[in-house]
Amino acid sequence: MNNMMTQLLGWVDARFPLTKMWKEHLSEYYAPKNFNFWYFFGSLAMLVLVIQIVTGIFLTMSYKPDGALAFGSVEFIMRDVNWGWVIRYAHSTGASAFFAVVYLHMFRGLMYGSYKAPRELLWIFGCLIYLALMAEAFFGYLLPWGQMSYWGAQVIVNLFGAVPFVGEELSIWIRGDYVVSDATLNRFFAFHVIAVPLVLVGLVVAHIIALHEVGSNNPDGIEIKKNKGPDGKPLDGIPFHPYYTVKDIVGVVVFLMIFFAIVFFAPEMGGFFLEHPNFEPADPLKTPAHIAPVWYFTPFYAILRAVPSIAGSAFPGVLAMGAAVVILFFLPWLDRQPVKSIRYRGLCFKVLLFLFVADFIMLGYLGMKPTTDLFKLLAQIGTIYYFVFFIALAIIPKFEKTKPVPERVTE
Repeated sequence: MNNMMTQLLGWVDARFPLTKMWKEHLSEYYAPKNFNFWYFFGSLAMLVLVIQIVTGIFLTMSYKPDGALAFGSVEFIMRDVNWGWVIRYAHSTGASAFFAVVYLHMFRGLMYGSYKAPRELLWIFGCLIYLALMAEAFFGYLLPWGQMSYWGAQVIVNLFGAVPFVGEELSIWIRGDYVVSDATLNRFFAFHVIAVPLVLVGLVVAHIIALHEVGSNNPDGIEIKKNKGPDGKPLDGIPFHPYYTVKDIVGVVVFLMIFFAIVFFAPEMGGFFLEHPNFEPADPLKTPAHIAPVWYFTPFYAILRAVPSIAGSAFPGVLAMGAAVVILFFLPWLDRQPVKSIRYRGLCFKVLLFLFVADFIMLGYLGMKPTTDLFKLLAQIGTIYYFVFFIALAIIPKFEKTKPVPERVTE
């Protein structure tokens, strides 16, 4: 039997680089030996992507992208399809879980300088994944055809109308109609199920290839490839398999315990994951009292509302909201500090990063709430600091006092 398996593997390897890929990306890919808790979230993001694809396939088997049937088909999945409610709740919870692990993954990158040379392209691929994920979530948000889905899509699509010269035509092209209608639902379904997932999977593959080309960063921000033994292997590295595959399994088990606890006991999460108005069919003649996006979009929604309109045009707010995402792409060139890790950076950077996280959470909270004078003022302050953080990263290296970075990684 072993001889047969060896021959079969040899036959495959002669036609497809299976063993070569296994060695390059797992058994002979050397990762730093000092990974900590923060390095779980990359693999968890991959896990959630698989969950979303698998549950999404099963949902499309019973979902009908039709303005007259969409809401009823979701109710049919929930009530009549065997285990349909588990699949639907796993998909809706997975959307929030995806953004949660991606935000934590990006925060890890900010802490340890994972966007700096030689990982600039790796960071850009990550930002593109984030953009594709936002598009995927936006297109999928309309599909339940509930009140918040309908009116949320109406508000977001109308924002494109604020773009000078081409705004109105752009909005009509996105909707496929003059209002959000059956045509909008059909094209959003096509984007959500086919177009954006293909882009997302391609970007994830590119992200992993780029990661394995330059090597993983670590909590010390030290390039382990610079210290190699006589055998050419990094002295501070260990094979990804079996060491980190086993370690990631522990993270996966803990994550799935939390994930399914939410799916089975609190799938709506008090209205944060599934808003209460979305359990009512979409009604173009009845506007909800307060329209707000899902929690993972609310920081940018708060930035949008914080910027005053000019001559009745919301374009300044749209521009600020877009700039808040685009500026992430330039982070590798804004932060010129050669020291990568927060462990060896000065107090100024640590305070700036702590305030940035607090500011992002505050903006997320304000984006969920109705606009009042106080909330608008806080959102404006939060928006200013959001951009000040990135500008400050370009300034503080001139006077920042850093600690000596060790030659080898620390345990």
